Amino acid sequence: MPVCRDIIAVLSPIRFAGDENAPADTLLQLGKDTAVAGSLLWCADKNREKLKDVEQGTVILSESSFQWLSEQGYPSGLNLVVVENPRRAFLQTVKAFFLNSRFEAGIQVTAQIHRSVRMQPDTVQIGHHTVIEKDVQIGKNVRIGHNTVILAGTVIADHVSIGSNCTIGGVGFGYEKDENGQYELIPHIGNVEIHEYAEIGNNVCIDRGVLGATRIGRNVKIDNLVHIAHGVEIGENSLVIANAMIAGSARIGKNVWVAPSSNIMQNIHIGDDALIGTASNVLKTVEPGAVMAGNPAKRIR
Repeated sequence: MPVCRDIIAVLSPIRFAGDENAPADTLLQLGKDTAVAGSLLWCADKNREKLKDVEQGTVILSESSFQWLSEQGYPSGLNLVVVENPRRAFLQTVKAFFLNSRFEAGIQVTAQIHRSVRMQPDTVQIGHHTVIEKDVQIGKNVRIGHNTVILAGTVIADHVSIGSNCTIGGVGFGYEKDENGQYELIPHIGNVEIHEYAEIGNNVCIDRGVLGATRIGRNVKIDNLVHIAHGVEIGENSLVIANAMIAGSARIGKNVWVAPSSNIMQNIHIGDDALIGTASNVLKTVEPGAVMAGNPAKRIR
């Protein structure tokens, strides 16, 4: 397990104050856990007051928090790793020393996989009772959780992660009245495309396109309990948080944040770098960089 010297080698901090040989092998939460020798914590600037109660261990913090703490005076048993982005630095440290990130391929015996599926079995991880239908394509280093259904024609690129209890590639809610006024389901003959490094949580539903594809872009992150309707396109590096609903043929740009319980109506275009606030109901096109909130959603800045 790491000592401060090891963490310094990974982070290349702005500065370090303390004992480079001190252990830092016990992850704790600032303000909730009592720090002991060997503790490792991180501090956001807004929580710097809580550092007054930390007398030992190692803290990852910003330059401004370091200067503030220096003015207050801090105990000699405290080691301080000063970085530009403490949260990011803490993530790097956890990944480097506390996680087993090695990909372990394997297909559980209860998984049902159609013989036409194109994949390399020794490069994927597929959970119990997962069903993968015909003509699905799966790239390398793909993780699919338990009880997930991947329907026909879905394309999954390399390094994609899909959680448990998901349905990918199902038929969307698209109906038209017939000559007798009865609703008839519109055929959905498109598919779903999930691009590299996308991550999809648990209990997520992504519908296939009516004609073309529903596309989940590179490095998109989708939280638990999200519904993505038919024909939606989500640009790279965007985040869609729990309980959000994106209706048919909506287009989400790059680097967009869709907050929890938000609704994006059909055919809406969300520009790059926009932020959709919690529980917003978006009825109109959103300009790039806009911050939207409310029902109906309005631009607040």
